[in-house]
Amino acid sequence: MTTKTETEPGSGASGLLERLVALVGSGFVLTDTAAMSPYLTDYRGNYLGRALAVVKPANTEEVSAVVKLCSEAGVPVVPQGGNTGLCGGATPLADGRSVLVSLSRLNRIRALDVANDTLCVEAGCTLAAVREAAAAAGRLFPLSLASDGSCEIGGNLSTNAGGVQVLRYGNMRELTLGLEVVLPDGRVWNGLRGLRKDNTGYDLKQLFIGAEGTLGIITAAVLKLFPAPKARATAWVSVPTPASAVALLARFRAACGDRVSAFELVGSSLLKLISRHMPRCRPPLPAPSDWSVLVELTEAAADIALAPLLEQTLNAAIGAGEANDAAVATTQPQADALWALRENANEAQKREGFSIKHDISVPVSRIPEFIVRADTALRAWQAGVRVIAFGHIGDGNLHYNLFPPPGEDEAAFIARADEANRIVYGLVAEHEGSISAEHGLGQLKREAICRYKDALELELMHAIKHAIDPRGLMNPGKVL
Repeated sequence: MTTKTETEPGSGASGLLERLVALVGSGFVLTDTAAMSPYLTDYRGNYLGRALAVVKPANTEEVSAVVKLCSEAGVPVVPQGGNTGLCGGATPLADGRSVLVSLSRLNRIRALDVANDTLCVEAGCTLAAVREAAAAAGRLFPLSLASDGSCEIGGNLSTNAGGVQVLRYGNMRELTLGLEVVLPDGRVWNGLRGLRKDNTGYDLKQLFIGAEGTLGIITAAVLKLFPAPKARATAWVSVPTPASAVALLARFRAACGDRVSAFELVGSSLLKLISRHMPRCRPPLPAPSDWSVLVELTEAAADIALAPLLEQTLNAAIGAGEANDAAVATTQPQADALWALRENANEAQKREGFSIKHDISVPVSRIPEFIVRADTALRAWQAGVRVIAFGHIGDGNLHYNLFPPPGEDEAAFIARADEANRIVYGLVAEHEGSISAEHGLGQLKREAICRYKDALELELMHAIKHAIDPRGLMNPGKVL
């Protein structure tokens, strides 16, 4: 009797790779370093992982079989969508033990139910493809991100993505009715129900939304659709302070109700970066302002005139001192140009260099106080630090990012990230907020969350993880 070794065909890693090739085809099991490279580096270039292989299954059945093979071999699995995350959640660890499962081939629109206002899509569909499918049916899928052409629905679900229209429509938790999930042992949970009411026990889909693939792999989802807006009004508004922006938001909500679909706060420091790196993107108002707001109203009825309502509300706000000036788009290209100022935020920062990023949320009412206190504390920590603050003020989500002073060594600045994080996250905790609003935890915030989340909450999260993935094979080293 002979004993197989790790190097013999049919055993260990080599045996697993042979079985994976037999399952999905040799062209969809990547083991060459160059071929795997794009999958092993995160969007920001902060994390570089290693993997036994990158496997690209074509459907749920193949995902299930891949996960089952890995489970039997005791090999961890890292799911990945469009690889546009900002916290390293879809990048494998550097130990090289994992198989990375790319969901990009699962890109079918499975079903459209216009009467039920639902769309069933696979996890590898890009956000843009989902939005286009909804639009072709005269409907709206409202999740809107700058990366919509490359980010995928599975990743949007796994990070509970938000974007610019959460104020009106909610984030992915609110936009999802059902899921299909491959569990850590390869079994498939079919929860693809398009029901808005279903009180039959625990809402299991919510365990997997926002879990960043640590409990299972989302392979398909039933998403909510809405009437497509036929009327739109957009304006860029300069405001004296963040407190003025909060007051302006309250005015718009009172005057326009749910027609306020987006309300974005933008600091002048971000506008300077955008103007520097994207010269065609120019601020629309002649006078500089420390703070601006991008506001948009939408309405499903084509005969509703939103522009007069927008202008009336802005005039009242200027009269009350809540706004200084405003530029109202009169054509769609003008509206697109205003949105380009906001949508180029991430790309402009990427071109500027590395930064210490914070995706935080606090109650809307406390955003002004947080900004003042955080700015003061950070400038005491590092003279000349450049604060880039912007975000979805309508739902309390602020992207609060830090660049080194001009001329300072970037690497030395980034090396002090933990000091800056403790300042920012400490103030977030004081303001009853969250250290991750929409980007997730991934690898970036896995340790930090232990300082700011209640011990009982963490205990319950660990219990759920252990119950569903007792061997810790699903996306190890992320979230917990």
